[in-house]
Amino acid sequence: MEIRLKLPVKESDLIKLKVGDRVLLTGTIYTGRDAAHKRLIETLEKNEKLPIDLKNEFIYYVGPSPAQPGQVIGSAGPTTSYRMDSYTKALMDLGLKGTIGKGNRSEEVVESIIKNKGIYLGAIGGAAALISKSIKRVEIIAYEDLGTEAIRKLYVEDFPAIVVIDSEGNNLYNLGKEEYLKSI
Repeated sequence: MEIRLKLPVKESDLIKLKVGDRVLLTGTIYTGRDAAHKRLIETLEKNEKLPIDLKNEFIYYVGPSPAQPGQVIGSAGPTTSYRMDSYTKALMDLGLKGTIGKGNRSEEVVESIIKNKGIYLGAIGGAAALISKSIKRVEIIAYEDLGTEAIRKLYVEDFPAIVVIDSEGNNLYNLGKEEYLKSI
């Protein structure tokens, strides 16, 4: 099933999504990878205000390449999500509703997704040029000194993703393994 999802997300829309659903996101998403996540957590530990309000927002794990002339962004493929796992629970507890990346997540992240009625979406690695076409505007919001790892605010239209872990904790990777084992 393909579902159009407007961002920022409403929890009532989010909890309807199920593992394997294909989604097309339109609205604002933020970017962040390891270094940016580390700084966000350090900011929280100092009891300082974060540079972005995470309530009902999504973070896309990407470090885009520089834009070519006439483009708003360069290649924008997902990075491996587990590298952000140690930071994700704290950010979801602040209202972050979704993350987008590639690869599996830790059990702690799955528990946080369930607790916070969040979601984890997979973006297709190797489709970076295609994904970048859905990105219409880009603005650096924080940590510009991190280069590609700076936090960016993206406005996307029909950004393609798939539900990998839904708000109930169902995991596409686990279900895929189970289906495979049944077939052999």
